[in-house]
Order: sequence, then structure tokens, then C-alpha cells
Amino acid sequence: MKKDLIEIWGDLVSQKDLLLSLSVSSLCTLGAYFFAPKNTTSQLFFGLGGAVVGFIIITLLITPKRHVKTTATPPDTTHQEEQK
Repeated sequence: MKKDLIEIWGDLVSQKDLLLSLSVSSLCTLGAYFFAPKNTTSQLFFGLGGAVVGFIIITLLITPKRHVKTTATPPDTTHQEEQK
């Protein structure tokens, strides 16, 4: 039961999650940019801060869909012989 997935940089991403993350991060970045005082330096830092806030919101909203199984690796069976 695979949903509509897109491959981005070798990883599969849900289209719905991708659209949600792009819209939230864009809104946070642009909102912080336009909220900043009309000084070029502060607008840059407000925009970067908005991007960080958007990233934090997205990490809380979207959960990973992977199920990773870890198994114990067998011990190393190669033996080195001592030279006499």
C-alpha cells in the first residue's frame, strides 16, 4: 500500500508532506521577513529566523514513515595467526 511518493535526493517523500513542509516553511520565512523593520540586515536575519521556526514546526508535524530494523551483527570470525 504505497502512497504517492516522490524521490528527492535518493529518498522517498510523500507528496502531501512535501507540500505541507514547503508551504509552512515559506509562510514562516516570508512572514518573518515582512515583519522585520525596513533595514536590509535585520530583514535577512528575521527571514533566517523564520526559516528555523518553520523547520521546527515541520519536524513536530511530520513524523518519519520508515521502519528501521536493527539486527545484531555476528562477531568477527577472522583470526590472525601469530608469526613465530
